Amino acid sequence: MDATISVICYKSKTLANGEHPLMLRIAQDGKSTYKSLKISVAAKYWDFKKNEPKTNAPNKDLIQKIILKTKLDYQQKILEKKANSEEFTAISLINEKKEEVKAKTVEEFYLSIIEDLRQKGRIGNSYAYLNSYNTLRNFNKGKKLNYTFSHIDVPFCKKFEDWMRNKGNKDTTLSYQFRTLRATYNKAIEAKIVAREKNPFIEYKLSHFNTKTIKRALSKNDILKIINADCTGQSKLRQLTHDLFSFSYLCGGISFVDIANLTPQNIIENRLIYQRQKTHGNINLLLSKEASTIIEKYSAYQQEAEYLFPILHCKRHITPMQKSNRVHKICHQVNAELRIFAKELGISAEVTTYVARHSFATILKKSGVNIGIISQALGHQDIKTTQIYLSKFDNEQVDDAMKNLL
Repeated sequence: MDATISVICYKSKTLANGEHPLMLRIAQDGKSTYKSLKISVAAKYWDFKKNEPKTNAPNKDLIQKIILKTKLDYQQKILEKKANSEEFTAISLINEKKEEVKAKTVEEFYLSIIEDLRQKGRIGNSYAYLNSYNTLRNFNKGKKLNYTFSHIDVPFCKKFEDWMRNKGNKDTTLSYQFRTLRATYNKAIEAKIVAREKNPFIEYKLSHFNTKTIKRALSKNDILKIINADCTGQSKLRQLTHDLFSFSYLCGGISFVDIANLTPQNIIENRLIYQRQKTHGNINLLLSKEASTIIEKYSAYQQEAEYLFPILHCKRHITPMQKSNRVHKICHQVNAELRIFAKELGISAEVTTYVARHSFATILKKSGVNIGIISQALGHQDIKTTQIYLSKFDNEQVDDAMKNLL
């Protein structure tokens, strides 16, 4: 990768004025690449042994200034790329445009990713990278991440893991943090900020984290306790909490963010048709009578706000950031209320809006519904994702199956 920089008088080419062009020469691996300096000099005024203008050359000081600046610029480029472990060739150095300034530190690169995602309206993804960035900052004792990606090696990853474990984080959290860090590293490799062979995740495998989640689905009995509960006369938050959880379960385990973004236009001939916010997959489900009743309850709000449920409002939540902040706020309130609601109903399991989605999938599976149909209803791109949602068979189911052996 070592390259040498020089400026030569290119005697092989003679211009119309009889002079020869001065050329930047970058030699690497026995090959040379040239770039014109846009100036020329007569052969009699050039010292070919020292590769510099002679003392009697016209405009000698100006020529020397241009030569010196050009050589310094390219020597600096090479030093920066070596410091960042960035791949380069003589041709790439010559062709690189000055305006294409790449992030040089982990700090700069993380912030550029976060800003880019925000500009594109991908607020949820931006939060994931912001969370990763803030965690790394805390690991770095609050200091900026003013080091290059080559600093993130296998020993770094092991220290980062130990630090998080000492903070009481579980394997699921560690896996999440390292997956985001790995994704950032891969983006840096694609941007040629760090060499591919420097990637610590070739050796440091994330598969050593135990990410098996605790069963989050409720039994059909507990689900019916929530759905059949009479919340008439209770607080607006309690009624909304009851309606959103029930609607999610009844409508294919629709996620909270997707519910929040539903408008009357998503109801076509008694079917719920929408595009998932997360995967952009299309969902088309028949609305049950119970789900239609829940929608009808908020008809007055729908005319005013242009959304099905009182979460977003067309006049107050305009930008992606405003929408994202509002959805997070209401989701937090609903989940807090759900926990209280579940305890009142004698449900010991942890209940959140996400549990409705898991419960929908698990109860259908136990009813004998094909996993492919469940996957389509959930809007999963890959059936493996659905399998993660579904818990292993209960012991009693296995015991019953074993009775068939004899």
